[in-house]
Amino acid sequence: MKHWIEAARLRTLPLSVSGIIVGSIYALAHPTDTILTPTEVFNWNIFGFALLTTLGLQILSNFANDYGDGIKGTDNASRVGPARAIQSGVITPAAMKRAIVLTAALTLLSAVLLIYYAFGNSQFYYSLFYLFLTVLAIGSAIRYTVGTSAYGYKGFGDLFVFVFFGLVSTLGVHFLYAQQLDPALFMPATAIGLLSVGVLNLNNMRDEASDRAAAKNTLVVQMGGQKAKIYHYFLISTAMVLVLLFALLSHFQLDQYLFLLAYLPLTKHLITVYKNQDPKALDPELKKLALSTFALSILLALSMVYFISDIIVNTFLGGR
Repeated sequence: MKHWIEAARLRTLPLSVSGIIVGSIYALAHPTDTILTPTEVFNWNIFGFALLTTLGLQILSNFANDYGDGIKGTDNASRVGPARAIQSGVITPAAMKRAIVLTAALTLLSAVLLIYYAFGNSQFYYSLFYLFLTVLAIGSAIRYTVGTSAYGYKGFGDLFVFVFFGLVSTLGVHFLYAQQLDPALFMPATAIGLLSVGVLNLNNMRDEASDRAAAKNTLVVQMGGQKAKIYHYFLISTAMVLVLLFALLSHFQLDQYLFLLAYLPLTKHLITVYKNQDPKALDPELKKLALSTFALSILLALSMVYFISDIIVNTFLGGR
């Protein structure tokens, strides 16, 4: 059990649910139907199964990454990061392959229940689209490093992370509640996507030498370590600007800028990356950046609670 928990890479899981938290609380704070109260818009079944589905996709991606890099020999003694399950021999490729199939099946089941609770027996085309999106996400999570045409070996991993753990996670879950897109939500959705890509980029910066030797052509391998740093600054700083712009355009009150607390570890992280000369020293930053992104999503959600309290006052107390 210990080895399976390690293979699931728990430190990546809080990051994966950041978009779900922001998209869900935004739906709660901004009901599209003025007749409905926030509690009538928010659905615990949608929230719960959205979390389970996203966690399933992240764990599936981690298992598939371990399997793909393990059987290709990318994970070897020259790798800087912690030893992976197949690399170290604590889990066999056959066992990991079975775990991938099981995780994919459970994730699909969770997604089907999520779609049912969101749309019921109506909105057939919405249900069909989300089912297609689920199958695409599951396939993408596996194909990142598995197979001869694994797109992670061609530098497309960043795009996958940005789309699925940023845009789809945040905008997708909000649509399940509201059944419409809100343009304002694109800013925090993009921010979370950029921060998630930042974690992947940091991982690839750490593994640049071993990835280059194994012909794993990540963006870092293609652009080189120095340009990868500049790319990293762009990802993190742009995300911070987008969240701040979202707050300004949403007319946040002074006490709603609680999320700025998360900018402190993010800024410290940028300084650490700027000064870094040893790829091994970047490994602890992975956890820090992931948790900082999760903290930002929680604090931003708490900041939006202000809107919820306003709506509740106006709905139940006649504005008093």
